[in-house]
Amino acid sequence: MTYENSLDFARHLDATDPLRSFRDRFHIPQRNGRELAYLCGNSLGLQPKTARAALEQELNTWQNLGVEGWFESGDASPGGGVAYTWLNYHERCKTDLASIIGATSIEVCPMNALTVNLHLLLTSFYQPTNKKARLLTIKGDFPSDQYALETHVRSRGFNPADTIIEIAPRPETGLIELADIQNAIAEHADSLALIWMSGLNYYTGQVYDMVAIAQTARQRGILIGFDLAHAIGNIPLNLHDWGVDFATWCSYKYLNGGPGAVSGVFVHERHHDEELPRLAGWWGYREDRRFAMTPGFVPAPGADGWQVSTPNILSLSLHRASLAITAEVGLPALHLKSRLLTGFLDYLVAPFNDIQILTPRDPKQRGCQLSLLVRTDGKVLFNHLTEAGIIGDWREPDCIRLAPVPLYNSFEDVWRVGEGLRCFFG
Repeated sequence: MTYENSLDFARHLDATDPLRSFRDRFHIPQRNGRELAYLCGNSLGLQPKTARAALEQELNTWQNLGVEGWFESGDASPGGGVAYTWLNYHERCKTDLASIIGATSIEVCPMNALTVNLHLLLTSFYQPTNKKARLLTIKGDFPSDQYALETHVRSRGFNPADTIIEIAPRPETGLIELADIQNAIAEHADSLALIWMSGLNYYTGQVYDMVAIAQTARQRGILIGFDLAHAIGNIPLNLHDWGVDFATWCSYKYLNGGPGAVSGVFVHERHHDEELPRLAGWWGYREDRRFAMTPGFVPAPGADGWQVSTPNILSLSLHRASLAITAEVGLPALHLKSRLLTGFLDYLVAPFNDIQILTPRDPKQRGCQLSLLVRTDGKVLFNHLTEAGIIGDWREPDCIRLAPVPLYNSFEDVWRVGEGLRCFFG
């Protein structure tokens, strides 16, 4: 598309946007009676207008049924015929969740929080031996992941400094190329027990070629898992066909599930019948025998077998409501609009010499987010944009992250960024 730097052009794009009606399904924060340009969905997505009713429905069930809500419900599924109780409430999320990440329903389960799920999955899939103990990851990935990896390496009796291999970004670009990852896999294949990395880097906004990386891992006989916190609901995923072994994510960013929303896991079906070690809990026990309360853990089929504790039904109700919107639109349509929005933002930011766009300029290597490195007075610029009603995210020492989300951001929102930069730099 050929972009123009004008408000009329932005409004024309909004008027002809086939997804424009979905903005009305979200509460857009306001200041002084004007909607903010909220470009921080990579940190916390906005509230769907269906969230309150979904939450109140389960509050009403609690009010009217009490503990019997686990076993009784008059609420049928959208297709009719199935009365979902709290006992099987997580199943209401499975179809939409599977469609969003490219999996089968039995391969996914909403549960816990991201780092909790990572610990559970590492218990099963990181099985080091004296010859194959090393773990390959990305240098500078989200700190919580690093802490989890260090914990598991130490708990198995190994030294993280010797065992965790980190692939560093190239100094000239600040990015990691596919060849860097594939070369590291080849170099350390004989000693690698596991590869764990983000699918989309939280800081740079770079999308890694998960298809090629997973294929390289499989060819070398190495298990691979992905942190999809910044990828799910942002870019098209096809985890089952890509052959990814396992993954986890959060749902409060592009899935708009609310602050601290429930996470989820993907476990490829080829691992479902394996007797893998796991940190077991009673909610992961096979459902038809769970209340027998007998010793000896018997896992539920599929990803459900990695559940541990009684689920948070109120959080799941918000999760279900938000998932339904994303699944309704579908990732292909969302990603098409995302490319146009982010391309417009790239076009507006590029002329400013004091800003370096860290995120790859190639649309195939990015999602919604652009990470802007500001050479001087970055925090001052960030505060200026905030005062102008443009909500982004600041990362020390010099990075502003902006994420135009196709579900609720408009091209006029993006145009306001260009105006904010013009007013600041003059």
